[in-house]
Amino acid sequence: MSEQKVIAVAGATGGQGGGVARAILADPDSGFTVRALTRNPGAPAARELVALGAEVVQADFHDEASVHKAFAGAYGAFLVTNFWAHGSAEKEIEEVHVLVRAAQAAGLKHVVWSTLEDTRELLPLEDERMPVLQGKYNVPHFDAKGEANELFRQAGVPTTFLNTTFFFQGFLTQMGPQRGEDGVLTLTLPLEDGKLLSGVDSEDIGRTAFGILKGGERFLGETVGLAGDHLTGAQYAAKFEAALGEPVRFQSVPYDVFRSLDIPAAEEIANMFQYYGDFDQEFTGARDLDKVRELNPALKSFDAWLAENLSKIKAG
Repeated sequence: MSEQKVIAVAGATGGQGGGVARAILADPDSGFTVRALTRNPGAPAARELVALGAEVVQADFHDEASVHKAFAGAYGAFLVTNFWAHGSAEKEIEEVHVLVRAAQAAGLKHVVWSTLEDTRELLPLEDERMPVLQGKYNVPHFDAKGEANELFRQAGVPTTFLNTTFFFQGFLTQMGPQRGEDGVLTLTLPLEDGKLLSGVDSEDIGRTAFGILKGGERFLGETVGLAGDHLTGAQYAAKFEAALGEPVRFQSVPYDVFRSLDIPAAEEIANMFQYYGDFDQEFTGARDLDKVRELNPALKSFDAWLAENLSKIKAG
């Protein structure tokens, strides 16, 4: 046990970090042990990780000393930031600066950084097809992470960049099928007909990150694109229909109409879906399902995820 390599897991009580922690702890022969980072070590989710065998430590991205302490002596780390906790791209980049400095100081040998594409590489801000947000971003929660990739490279932190995507769990909230005025279930998304939406079970982030850590040096400096399925809106609706046993239609909402809705982050979400749609071949092309399955044999298709979560969708 003393020879096990410590993996510091940021956001360990959240969806992504929790998935990484559980994936590592589920394999007693992995050679890794988990140091779970959380702002509140007394939280129920933290206590659950302790019961599974994790070491839980207090760390806050806004208290840099606590992050340095949490990384000390670790072999590697899974790092993630939560844009939606504050909604600010600039704050997210500041948090990544803290993580990078701590990783560099600790001499970590392998970091898996949960990130996303910088949409400005394919869609310059001068392109007027979508509004610029927060002064210099198309999709702030994408662009901030993508911009921050360079911080790891500049600091010489041995990193694998794990590009995530839309979570199937989004269908358990307002993005799932809703009954229309005519009584028919309708999957309403700001996605053009025929365009692909790559999705993934958020738990597969953890399982894939674990596969990368087990793969070791061959993944250093590499970018891994993650998805569990690539489907059109109509295909998602058809799968909901088959699972629920009643008609489900797909309704495409124009991007500008979605931007005008009185819902949180409407502009950001519409810009994100427009990026998915306008660059669907580039986005899905960077996510090879067969390659992901080599890292994570348990990778869930949308069908598999839907079968496991059907009762939650019915309850909604």
